[in-house]
Amino acid sequence: MASVTDQHDLERDIARIAEQQRRLKFRAFDEQTAWDLGCDLRRLAAERHAGVTIEVRLNGDTVFLHAMRGTSPANADWARRKRNVVEWLHQPSYAVGRHAIRDGKSILDMMGLSDRDHASHGGSFPIVVEGVGCVGSVTVSGLPQRVDHALVVEALAAACGVPLDEVALD
Repeated sequence: MASVTDQHDLERDIARIAEQQRRLKFRAFDEQTAWDLGCDLRRLAAERHAGVTIEVRLNGDTVFLHAMRGTSPANADWARRKRNVVEWLHQPSYAVGRHAIRDGKSILDMMGLSDRDHASHGGSFPIVVEGVGCVGSVTVSGLPQRVDHALVVEALAAACGVPLDEVALD
């Protein structure tokens, strides 16, 4: 059973991720923007000496894919599974996981989606264009899930011109 503090932290995360979804939107998003976002994520990871796999997709096509030193094929598979959650639900993969913990049930299970192809772990986020909706996803895999999520949010905040301290998890 979760403690009151754990439950408070969970609710705070869910509320903050909802704020991220509300604010981290692009005015336009094309292949060049996708490439730039992937390069920014690679730079951020390299600055932290973090080995991650990075994937940016636009309209179902992979525009940027990079596996840094220290990753394995398992990281690419985790990225695929997290990305599938985002592309199916248009929700950040971390939000889906946090909701499952809070609610005691997973929407993935309720929908009959396999664990082999879907992972509600942090690190994938929908790419949303204002007035259009979800046009793709950005995914990182290789760090603890909360850190994967935070890295993606940091890059999205910079790309969308949103101050990171206004949307970062505590």
